[in-house]
Amino acid sequence: MPVPRRLDPPLVAALVSFTFIQAYVVTGLWHTWSHPVVAWFALPVLAVLATYECFRTARCTELDRATRRFWGCLATACALLVPAAVSAMDDAVGGPVLSQVLSVRTQGLFLCALVVVFWGLLRLPSWQRSRGDWLRFVLDAGVITITAGTLIWHFSLGRIDFSASPNATPASVIVITVVSAVSLITFVKVAFAGAGRIDRGALHLLSSGVAAAASAGMIAPFIVDRAHLHTCLVALPMSQLTALLAARRQRHRTGAPPAARPASRRFSLVPYLAVVLLYAAVLKVETPRGGSEMLMALAATAVTVLVALRQFTTLRDNARLLDTVDVSLTQLRDYQKQLDHQVTHDALTGIGNRSAYAGEISARLAGDEPFVVALLDVDDFKIINDRYGHATGDALLQTISRRLRDRLRPEDTVARLGGDEFTLLLPGMTETETDLLLSELLTAVQAPVLDGGLEMTPRISVGVTASRPDDTDGELLRRADVAMYAAKSAGGGRWTWFDPVMDQLADHDARLSADLRQAIARDELFLLYQPIVELPHGRLAGVEALVRWRHPELGLVSPAEFIPLAERNGYIVELGRWILEQAVHQASAWERDLGADAPAKVSVNVSARQLGEPGFPAEVAALLSASGLDPARLTIEVTETAVLSTGVALEAVRALAALGPTIALDDFGTGQSSLSLLVDCPVGWLKVDKSFVDGVTLDSPQAVIVDSLIRITDGLRMQAVAEGVETAEQAERLHRAGYRFAQGYHFARPMTDTDIALRIAAPIDRVPAHALPM
Repeated sequence: MPVPRRLDPPLVAALVSFTFIQAYVVTGLWHTWSHPVVAWFALPVLAVLATYECFRTARCTELDRATRRFWGCLATACALLVPAAVSAMDDAVGGPVLSQVLSVRTQGLFLCALVVVFWGLLRLPSWQRSRGDWLRFVLDAGVITITAGTLIWHFSLGRIDFSASPNATPASVIVITVVSAVSLITFVKVAFAGAGRIDRGALHLLSSGVAAAASAGMIAPFIVDRAHLHTCLVALPMSQLTALLAARRQRHRTGAPPAARPASRRFSLVPYLAVVLLYAAVLKVETPRGGSEMLMALAATAVTVLVALRQFTTLRDNARLLDTVDVSLTQLRDYQKQLDHQVTHDALTGIGNRSAYAGEISARLAGDEPFVVALLDVDDFKIINDRYGHATGDALLQTISRRLRDRLRPEDTVARLGGDEFTLLLPGMTETETDLLLSELLTAVQAPVLDGGLEMTPRISVGVTASRPDDTDGELLRRADVAMYAAKSAGGGRWTWFDPVMDQLADHDARLSADLRQAIARDELFLLYQPIVELPHGRLAGVEALVRWRHPELGLVSPAEFIPLAERNGYIVELGRWILEQAVHQASAWERDLGADAPAKVSVNVSARQLGEPGFPAEVAALLSASGLDPARLTIEVTETAVLSTGVALEAVRALAALGPTIALDDFGTGQSSLSLLVDCPVGWLKVDKSFVDGVTLDSPQAVIVDSLIRITDGLRMQAVAEGVETAEQAERLHRAGYRFAQGYHFARPMTDTDIALRIAAPIDRVPAHALPM
């Protein structure tokens, strides 16, 4: 059921007043009213209602300042018309006889209202013009004034005998009509040129009101003999009602987008129209007279028309030329915008680039506003590029940038510094708010990405730092970079806030990294071998090659420190190659020197970066061929995370297995564990991590996992090796569970190749090679 609309008292009162006044005027054309003052009382009412509506619009907070100021001026003008209407009423009916003459007081009030309206119009955005624009406007107004005054006098006022009606004067009629015409032109210019956020329909309503008021002034000569009528009874209601309607329309259209501004004409037709009208009047006067005056009038008219036509064609050609120039300038501006966008935006992702980000940071620092900088790096992005190609890597970067942009606030900034590095600028955020945002970002960014049927799960490491009063853009990014590498060192896929201690650690890591790159050339690296034994008697079944670094100043550096460092700086590839070469050559030497008593298996750890290197399987094949080592004696140890990182790693493992070495899955259960990997990957040995072995003698979940894994390996015809065995109880419990092989400090610590040879010479290890698992 539709809800009935409530009556609008101001609108109803205005319409009633307007209708009453117009009915009075129309009826008065043939009827003489005995009490004309009744109609005049409605004029101040209309002015008050128009003032009220314009004032409401001026107070509307949803409008911009310039628009509110214009409606404020219009409200002031309408308010001035209240005393002006009362004064006009006094002039008309307040004397001993009815009068159509406006007093100086009334004309002054009307003039003040007109000045206020003009002031409001000229302060609109569209009227912030040059001196040339002002000069053209004044000239147009002069042309209109002269033309309108001349034509009105010739065709109307000059033919009326005002002496019979002393209550009306031709001068006042001309002044009112000309001023109304100039006002009309001003409103029309503004309405068609546009005026910022002022509704164009409201301006058209105001123009219509001024036009009606101007037309009302022209009827003055025809009512000079009807003293009970007055032009104010027509002009004022028209202007006030349209002002009221325009103000209401402006409020109702608040929030609507402004109408597109039409293309402005580069020349005005007003002067030409004025010339045509005046010459037409001249010809009308002179043609009936004939003679030389008629010929002169015709000649002047013809010459003027030809000159006007010539100027018109010139203006048209200039307009076409200006249109061409405008098109070229528009194209140039568009091209400039494209260049500006390219300079400040990353071509691949469409987000800001390093230059734009540096400018934003500098602006924030200059403004002394607190903000947070976060530096993001995609973990193992090189492997993705190498495995799937740069097109896939680019698609991944585009997806990450889109996810970042979609989840940031409008005031935040995201940029790509280059490669797989992104950076964020987060103004006005506390540490708690930043942690919450980064948690959401990591969840979103690290969601699986599907590209052409290929599913990838990106991981990102984030370094975070807050701005300081004395910061520079370089220092901010340096701190964020240090924190980001700390996040990577902690395993990646997380964010870390900068801590001053990190600078000390970073300096230490930088020096250690530089030394590590020289370690091979300086002969500071060496291998130890930890025995893998057979349960329960502990006979040697194989060895695992472990690298050690004897630093000239720091002494022995733990592998837990320099191996992750090599992973981060990429040196792990060269280091891994050296370890593999040394282990293979040592295994070949044992095979040559010890024969059947040589270790049946020599295990070498291979990193994810090595597996991602193009040609790595071929490199291993060449090494085996050059050394003469039986490939069956070599075991390649890989981690779950390394194999699952990309398809390149899995393909490399399969290629290595095809060469003959055994594939061992190291630290099983601690990475991205997936039982499907045991099916997809050609695994021969499964190494159970020490974290499970530690709880094997207790009634614990670890013991359950250990028991379950041995059943899985037996079913899949794999060999299981328990790592980190440190007590006899653990060894005995593992043997009872079904484990045949183990390694750990309980059996032996890592030892040199000489110690391995001595151990082999011991009676317990003199076991034929064929008796050990291959």
